[in-house]
Amino acid sequence: MRHGSIPGARGRVRPLTLLGDPVLHARCAEVTDFGPELSRLVEDLFATMYAAEGVGLAANQVGESLRVFVYDCPDDEDVRHLGHVVNPRLVTTDGVTLRGPEGCLSLPGVEAGTERYDHAVVEGFTAQGDPVTIDGTGFFARCLQHETDHLEGHVYADHVTGWRKRRLMRQVAKSSWHR
Repeated sequence: MRHGSIPGARGRVRPLTLLGDPVLHARCAEVTDFGPELSRLVEDLFATMYAAEGVGLAANQVGESLRVFVYDCPDDEDVRHLGHVVNPRLVTTDGVTLRGPEGCLSLPGVEAGTERYDHAVVEGFTAQGDPVTIDGTGFFARCLQHETDHLEGHVYADHVTGWRKRRLMRQVAKSSWHR
């Protein structure tokens, strides 16, 4: 991603990991090697996210159990946020709790009203090992919480309860991708 190149331009599109795969339900390992393989993974994550028309993608969604995610997501003021985070920690969630439609590339074609805070701060590192702090509001805060959840072994469906959960699971059961 040097010299102003487009993220993912040199990456390869990988198959997405779908709900039910154990890698989505286990905490991902900390990244310890900030070498060229990590940079390739970040490029692949961007390429896969763009191919699937998503706004964020965690490494375990392509079968890699590592604490890495990428994003290209607007906030509620339509400001674009583009980047990646390695070994992220969700350090702040606050503000108003909003229930909004949430989907996931690992649960294609379904969504459910999911409660998230409208402000989130994530700290971590770039693929080169430089510290980074990402502050998000609105839809971008939702994205940061969603992707950080993935790395903890959770999907948004884990936050859904009651009739919304039952409806979501019926949609999953009827989907063409569900095993």
